[in-house]
Amino acid sequence: MRIVRVETHLLDHRLAVPFESASMRFDRRTHLLVEVECDDGTVGWGECLGPAGPNAAVVRAYAGRLIGADPLQTERIWAELYNALRDQGQRGLSVTALSGIDVALWDIKGKALGQPVSVLLGGRFRDRVRAYATGSFRRDGVDRVTDNAEEAAGHRAAGFHALKIKIGFGLAEDLRVIAAVREAIGPEMRLMIDGNHGYDTLEAIELGRRAADFDIDWFEEPVVPEHLAAYREVRARQPIPVAGGETWHTRWGFREPLESRAIDIAQPDLCGCGGFTEMRRIADMAALHGVRLVPHVWGTAVQIAASLQWMAAMVPSPVRRNPIEPILEFDRTDNPFRQAVVTTPIEHADGIVTIPDGPGLGIEINRDALKDFAPKEAP
Repeated sequence: MRIVRVETHLLDHRLAVPFESASMRFDRRTHLLVEVECDDGTVGWGECLGPAGPNAAVVRAYAGRLIGADPLQTERIWAELYNALRDQGQRGLSVTALSGIDVALWDIKGKALGQPVSVLLGGRFRDRVRAYATGSFRRDGVDRVTDNAEEAAGHRAAGFHALKIKIGFGLAEDLRVIAAVREAIGPEMRLMIDGNHGYDTLEAIELGRRAADFDIDWFEEPVVPEHLAAYREVRARQPIPVAGGETWHTRWGFREPLESRAIDIAQPDLCGCGGFTEMRRIADMAALHGVRLVPHVWGTAVQIAASLQWMAAMVPSPVRRNPIEPILEFDRTDNPFRQAVVTTPIEHADGIVTIPDGPGLGIEINRDALKDFAPKEAP
């Protein structure tokens, strides 16, 4: 079995109503899928976190090194690709592009061996997971407090046990939103807040102190990811557990945050941190340091399926009769191709998502959707 073709698929949709986080504005949804084909016809699919166009360029730069390679040698291929751009990028696009390739190779491995990726990772501890809704971005032309409260009530009605909302737009406004959302969802539903590194250290500390009264599960990305000392200060000087990691890449990117206890919850993204191959190392490091791991997920059904395979194989922590189970981040924002790219959408039922049990990622790609959502203009 040898690799004969590597192809990228850009997906693009212009939004009728743009929305924004503290650090990014979304006028359109753009994602990148990676397709790797072997000489026996086996095809694997992956996805890259981050900007689709630049990711595609890096995947194409890697492609020549993949042609003729044995796709089952995932560890060897990972090392060769990482080393190829090591001098230019030990994080960022070089790793997010590598992540999409690695996920596709594991999809091939699972199909070749007739097993779900989760079995190849060591075995399935679970066949379904609870999902938490991610949403409550600031949308153009609407009152944010009312809009977020109404959206939150809708997630509660849909059966979600937890919700993550976006903050980072100013303390007074954010606190009004947090209060309104808590009132809308009641005391039992879990609530997380995501600053998308929109605060400086003092603002984050003050927000955490004042928001703690609303029973917040975690405070995600309170400050910019480069400032680990600021992470540690925020963690020390306010009571809400601190989460982060979607923009930290590979084991080297997670080493200092874990060793210095900058975070309570690690959030590596499978399609950004280095794929399945590197996610295993990060998870072992988090367990070694006693830090909880909750994967970040932001993409199409390809990434959702890959993340579910990973979560199926996550070792319960701690090992006890009623262990702490992983929860799936489930994006609820506008994205018409999120589920359209697969023939069988991965949806929730009362906040529960069933993990695919077919070979590889357990999904089949809808190629018509790839054509329908191919860019009509430069994304």
